[in-house]
Amino acid sequence: MKKLLVFIFALALFPLASFAQDKALTAESVLKLAYEQAGKDNKKILLMFHASWCGWCKKMDKSLQDETCKQFFDDNFVITHLTVQEGANKKYLENEGADALMEKWGGKGQGLPFWVVLDAKGELLGNALMPNGENTGCPAQKEEVAHFVSVLKKVTKVSKKEAEKITQRFEKNASR
Repeated sequence: MKKLLVFIFALALFPLASFAQDKALTAESVLKLAYEQAGKDNKKILLMFHASWCGWCKKMDKSLQDETCKQFFDDNFVITHLTVQEGANKKYLENEGADALMEKWGGKGQGLPFWVVLDAKGELLGNALMPNGENTGCPAQKEEVAHFVSVLKKVTKVSKKEAEKITQRFEKNASR
């Protein structure tokens, strides 16, 4: 009888255990993988700080994956994400150490998404901060898109045609 009660109790707790969340990888672990991949493939890293609730973060991902410019980003970047600024019920999604990195690279208080471009050794090559100090976030306005494309030109051999496609695609974000 005692074994039966223990079994019933365990069955009752099983659904609760299945809802337990795994903790996200640390920022250091995520970046280590990105650095290795970028070094192996001779690419840069486009790192986006984002959150599950962030609509503009989703627009940024959608833009990067758009068929008009996806090949350029696939050929030149390891695209990776670090999760920050989640609500209390989704803190388990955050990558430990990501907030400190976002601050280190100029993103403290800048909102989301905030992106940076790194080389395979982790050196900062560019970020989402325009010359006026504002975050481009997901580039949409002409000046935001122009900054984004200027960073791409600085860190890759983007052709004029590719830059035009990227500009056209990201400017569509202003009306969506």
